[in-house]
Amino acid sequence: MRICIIGGGIVGLGTALQLQRLRPNIELTLLEKEPEFGRHQSTHNSGVLHAGLYYKPGSVKARMAVEGIRLMTEFCRSHGIAHEICGKLVVAVDAEEVPRLRKLHERGNQNGLKGLDWLEGGAIREVEPNVAGVAALHVPEEGIVDYDAVVRAMAADARKAGGSLHASASVERLDKDGSGWRVITSQAEYPSDFIINCAGLHCDRVSALAGEVRATRIVPFRGEYFKIKPERSGLVRNLIYPVPDPTFPFLGVHFTRLIHGGVEAGPNAILATAREGYRKRDVNPADLWDAITFPGLWRFMYRHIGMCRDEVMRSFSKRLFCASLQRLVPALVEGDLVPGGAGVRAQAMTPAGELVQDFEIIERARALHVLNAPSPAATASLAIGEQIARSAIHITSS
Repeated sequence: MRICIIGGGIVGLGTALQLQRLRPNIELTLLEKEPEFGRHQSTHNSGVLHAGLYYKPGSVKARMAVEGIRLMTEFCRSHGIAHEICGKLVVAVDAEEVPRLRKLHERGNQNGLKGLDWLEGGAIREVEPNVAGVAALHVPEEGIVDYDAVVRAMAADARKAGGSLHASASVERLDKDGSGWRVITSQAEYPSDFIINCAGLHCDRVSALAGEVRATRIVPFRGEYFKIKPERSGLVRNLIYPVPDPTFPFLGVHFTRLIHGGVEAGPNAILATAREGYRKRDVNPADLWDAITFPGLWRFMYRHIGMCRDEVMRSFSKRLFCASLQRLVPALVEGDLVPGGAGVRAQAMTPAGELVQDFEIIERARALHVLNAPSPAATASLAIGEQIARSAIHITSS
């Protein structure tokens, strides 16, 4: 059986490893358009190991996060990859946020998280001395990791197991060939019996190459970060998050200690004018046209017009960005912040303007398409990869 994985990010690599584990004799090809693997969402993120606190009980996200963090920490231990289960604090800054924090507490318990601790008053300051809040939830199972090292180790393992991994191999056409496919790239052609689309920011376009109708569309959201100056990084011990606003689909700006030192603050969430646009000046006309001609985006912005306005203003104002962070850590001042990096989230959106909240995977007789794999996909990549691998094996065996 010849299986071709399109996309060499952390989900594609995790799928490759799980396929090789479950079917050691498989003829596996993995194609990545960039010169290196995992150059986008896999490594342009906050480096957090998510334990499954936020996700709807019973959802694929919740199940994958709980199983995924276990598999990921095992992988890191076995490969000597830097990681740390340091814990996270989710903070209610006022009484209005307390009921939402209690719901998060219930959700975490339903998802099987262990050791969740409700804190108030001085108990909060014992964990994070500089935090302001009336209540907080301590999540001891959350952690941080070097995802860049994870990606390199995954690629090395897949090659050792006999996989044929190709970088700088952008898929240009998918031609049906008898009972299989001819996967045509900028470099060569690869005959395959089955394709697995793990193309992340371009997964909807790859699915279209395979003949699928793009009912949902990938809309890219850029998240921008600041870093705290080294001499002020002691303001944050580990991870500090706000209580998410239920009217907006993102977690809000927060603080993350990085595995190799330093503290990151962010991200915001604004429409990116390129699917791989990490700077404001990055504009890809085709990507921008794809977004602004999609009715779902306009419906989304109309529904969240206030939040969208605030996110754009914060993107252009360090003062406003700092003010959002000061809700959690009042001692932070604007001068403590220096420019950080950015990431672009591949978010599937429906024509009605609803964000697809759970992982979305569609199965066909000769293909499987991962059409939505947002956070916690990096943490859960090995768990997601196992599910994808089992599905592919089931389809090809039936």
